[in-house]
Amino acid sequence: MKMSFARTTARPVAMLMTFAALVTGMGAIPARAQQAVPEQPDKYTWLQDVYGERQLAWVKAENARTAAVLEKDSHFAPLQADALKVLESPDRLPDPEFRNGAVYNTWQDAAHVRGIIRRTTLKDYLTAEPKWETLLDYDALSKTDKQSWVGEGLQCLHPDDELCLAGLSAGGEDAVTLREMNLKTGKFVEGGFTLPRGKQDAEWVDKDTLLIARDWGPGTMSESGYAVTIRRWKRGQPLESAEEVFRGDTKDTSDDPLVFTDGQGHQAVMVLRNLSFFAHENYLLLPGGAKKLALPLKATVDGMLDGQLLVTLNEDWTPEGQSRKIVQGSVVALDLAAVEKDPVRLNPVLVFAPTAEEFEQWFSTTKNHLILATLEHVQQRAYVYTLGSDGNWTRKRLPVPDNQTIDSGTGSRTDDRFFLTIEGFLTPPSLWLGDAGDGSFALVKSQKPQFDASRDVVEQLEATSKDGTRVPYFVVHGKDMRYDGSNPTLLTAYGGFQISSTPYYSPVNGKLWLEHGGVSVLANIRGGGEFGPAWHEAGLKTHRQRIYDDFYAVAEDLVTRKITSPRRLGIRGGSNGGLLMGVAFTQHPEMWNAVVIQVPLLDMLGFEHLSAGASWVGEYGSVSVPEERAFLASISPYNQLKPDVYYPEPLIFTTTKDDRVGPVHARKFAARLEEFHKPFFYDEIIEGGHGPGADKKQEARTDAEYFTYLMMKLTDSTGLGPRD
Repeated sequence: MKMSFARTTARPVAMLMTFAALVTGMGAIPARAQQAVPEQPDKYTWLQDVYGERQLAWVKAENARTAAVLEKDSHFAPLQADALKVLESPDRLPDPEFRNGAVYNTWQDAAHVRGIIRRTTLKDYLTAEPKWETLLDYDALSKTDKQSWVGEGLQCLHPDDELCLAGLSAGGEDAVTLREMNLKTGKFVEGGFTLPRGKQDAEWVDKDTLLIARDWGPGTMSESGYAVTIRRWKRGQPLESAEEVFRGDTKDTSDDPLVFTDGQGHQAVMVLRNLSFFAHENYLLLPGGAKKLALPLKATVDGMLDGQLLVTLNEDWTPEGQSRKIVQGSVVALDLAAVEKDPVRLNPVLVFAPTAEEFEQWFSTTKNHLILATLEHVQQRAYVYTLGSDGNWTRKRLPVPDNQTIDSGTGSRTDDRFFLTIEGFLTPPSLWLGDAGDGSFALVKSQKPQFDASRDVVEQLEATSKDGTRVPYFVVHGKDMRYDGSNPTLLTAYGGFQISSTPYYSPVNGKLWLEHGGVSVLANIRGGGEFGPAWHEAGLKTHRQRIYDDFYAVAEDLVTRKITSPRRLGIRGGSNGGLLMGVAFTQHPEMWNAVVIQVPLLDMLGFEHLSAGASWVGEYGSVSVPEERAFLASISPYNQLKPDVYYPEPLIFTTTKDDRVGPVHARKFAARLEEFHKPFFYDEIIEGGHGPGADKKQEARTDAEYFTYLMMKLTDSTGLGPRD
């Protein structure tokens, strides 16, 4: 589901978070790294008890060993101070969100470590120093509740946005507690809706009714650990008495309630049944029950405007009773009133169709218009779409500069104003205010630079993968960079789940890496969404080696161009990008001198039974399918480690409270390295969920650790020696 202007591109480590998740052939692979590895017995299942006393003692010992080197390094303290300074800087641009005629913002700084939700008027927000009213203080609430809360935003009743559910996560987990809040009074509603901790989703139907997907008891949760049963909960009713309105199957990934309300007052109450991560059934909840829409499995309803359901197609579709084919990557509109009468014979109207170079990334709405963003050869484009009286859609392009990305935005539900935040690798975020009704679009705020970018430039280059596919990538480097292979270079990518990797402004990367003369590279490898659904599908399941070949090809190209050399080349990635790092580490250990593996998947023969792993079978395949199991065994980093191969000394990072991927992959990988007497750094912090920390102070420490390690490895220092 695409929330209002939610960013769908991923930053390094931010996929799944906020890093809030890139030559010619394979080249020579050392013989020992090339040979198939007989499956090894899994000696480290004991580490799967996440909170066990023995397991946490092992974690504590590994953390201490790593801290004794990295935190004692002369780089660490100044890097940590620099990271915290930019992360908590008062000069950051406060991201706006339109709600009930006001501008809301979530803010963290030195005085508000866990953050606050605050608001002001639009007129005041546009001034240099807005006067904010605080509505929710997560630090104060944590103190009152004696709980380490991390804010997970507000889910509000549209279009008034007065009643909301505030999401509260203990230490950054995906599991949340939900509490009703009244934005008019700025207080929690006494005796209001409250949902205890769980992996759950809730949608407002009206001021007295919620649709809730959560754990209702046996048979109501999927094998992935997500809800497959949805109930309607009325105000004043005991939670356990809520009426069931939809039940999927425990084999589903999840089943989610959706409620779309447009600016004209139309409402669509729906269920998205996720048969897998990418296959879905879309249902309307009508008085007579749930009615399935005759949409293809790779299609989702992602919004509504003026009574038109807006649908994203990730596969070709020929509607029932028609001969025309609508190509994958298109966005179409369906008239809600017609769909309610006949959900089978649908008559879609084309809104957007992809070209050979341009593909839809996300969309959202104002009261009367659609804002749609695309990538054209990994360059950001954006348009205002208008529904005409004849039922057709027209568009007007917005002036978004090249090498920059629309990082975030918000649209008003009461008029046609919208904000877009635009940024680039070297360009701080700038805020643009538009009005889709009168066509205005103007710069209203700009963030002060957080690092000196005056000596750097951005290039977009291409590498050739093993099968001849051209793979674009961005390079950020000094204007006076020498092409002699001597430049410390950090390469990152994601390569999965149709998530696009686009230019982004990272004050931490700029201050801790670029200012020190480092080179940054972001690769747009297959598996992502930069070139539409087909770019993603090219790397699914047993075709996944293409993703890893693409990444290696970019590395080879960097070396061929003499931008860097294996001695000076480091790589970094998190989550699915952490799996990419693990594969690169085991398949091409000679190519890198530093490997940062963050919150990773690494045991690909066991991933389906670890945390939410079963939900990703659509991406990776399943060990229950012989062909897919054989492939997973061939690339699984945990299973591909060999005792007689030289590996670079990696930094492995995870968090105990990660309830999405979990810390077990990282633990087992480190334990096997230890068994083979291979050196490594390991750090497992407690809080942070599937990310680098639960607040800016924790993030700053994590960032300082990463860049201390990279400086140690890619300059002329040394790390931990081999184990005895």
